[in-house]
Amino acid sequence: MDDHLQKTDPDRQNGLDEETLFIVSQTFKALSDPTRIKILNLLFERERSVNGIAEALNIKQSTVSHQLRFLKNLRLVKYRREGTTLYYSHDDDHVINILKQTIDHASHQ
Repeated sequence: MDDHLQKTDPDRQNGLDEETLFIVSQTFKALSDPTRIKILNLLFERERSVNGIAEALNIKQSTVSHQLRFLKNLRLVKYRREGTTLYYSHDDDHVINILKQTIDHASHQ
């Protein structure tokens, strides 16, 4: 990398271009919502349908669908179709590991 670029764009040398910053901030935004944390934690165990998630967490199906859409857009969850039912599972081991480590950390405070 040439010296001029390093001097004029210090964020770039650290890998923090605008796209990276946006993705990181959106990932932390996803993990800042208690409902999304519950959903991701549930999907860590095994894949589930929207109804299964709603029942397990005792929340409305529409709320689950909304949160899953947000998580899917960030590629944190994926789904597969079986007939008319969609089954969701986590899609990013890195983020799930961060979540699990944070939960473990908070549990031992």
